[in-house]
Amino acid sequence: MTDLLLLLAPSANRVYAGAARDLVAAEARVLTGALCSGPVQIRSADLAGVEYLAVNGDGEQLVEVLSNLSASAALFERVGELLRPVQLRRRVVYPSDLVSIPKYAGKTNEQWTRLALGVTAAATARPQRWLDGSLEVLDPMCGRGTTLNVALSLGYDVTGVEIDRKDHEAYTAFIKTWMRQHRYKHTVQEGGLRTDGRTRGRRVQIEIAATKEDFRAGQVQRVEYLCTDTRELGGLLRARSVDVIVTDTPYGIQHGAHTDQVVRSPLELLDQAMPGWARALRSGGAMGISFNRHVSPRDELASLLIDHGLEVVTGVGYDDLRHRVDVSIDRDLIVARKP
Repeated sequence: MTDLLLLLAPSANRVYAGAARDLVAAEARVLTGALCSGPVQIRSADLAGVEYLAVNGDGEQLVEVLSNLSASAALFERVGELLRPVQLRRRVVYPSDLVSIPKYAGKTNEQWTRLALGVTAAATARPQRWLDGSLEVLDPMCGRGTTLNVALSLGYDVTGVEIDRKDHEAYTAFIKTWMRQHRYKHTVQEGGLRTDGRTRGRRVQIEIAATKEDFRAGQVQRVEYLCTDTRELGGLLRARSVDVIVTDTPYGIQHGAHTDQVVRSPLELLDQAMPGWARALRSGGAMGISFNRHVSPRDELASLLIDHGLEVVTGVGYDDLRHRVDVSIDRDLIVARKP
């Protein structure tokens, strides 16, 4: 078996940085379990005062999985007392500033978003899509678009839903400016969102390619952002159209303030929204929900998902993602699969 050491990228968030090694170890166990054919052993290691993840396993797929974890910085093979650099095999379609430039209060940590996306993809019937770029992603409470930008940077097609028009406008302004400054070939279509003769909100649809040649050949990535109520997606999203749903629930803050019915409980919101979300998910697809245990007890959230016909995924790695964000947020991720 090959003896590898994975050096983790630093996190700008001090609290998240303290939990990062354990979180990435859990992420690695989930993804190697889903994508690597042989046994893989993962543990923490310290070498010359530097923290690593020590990984023992075989196969080219292992290097590819480790290269694409949420916080991979460098990979080495341990040869006696020396470290031999191993070429990373990252899937990076667009530069990292797509994710790092937006700064605003309440932004979800980019590393956590990428971890949630990978762990959720691992639970699907087709986890290889996480590596080959064919995932279709939905974030039904996307805010200002961290999930959208992470997914786009990896070359996935992605759809976001958000009721807050200010968030929709901020994301649209950012992504148009970013594409123009980087001189990517793209198209943008904006307009109202109407079904059955009534206005449902706003829509922006984007097609972009990393090269002019890809754009001319129709090999594009698609981003769609719907400014509408996530509880009422009937007629707006095709049934069985996405592989993974990844979202960050409101941490006790009211949702739906722009509609006639304000929902203050995250569990109440999820219960109302889940039929539309589950309908959009393909059979064999998976849903990953980031939540605050202080306001959404895990057992109650699991029961809600089961009541809506989903199967909660548990086991090594999946049960090890709980961590503290601040004194009021005890964050965790729950993953459920659609049969």
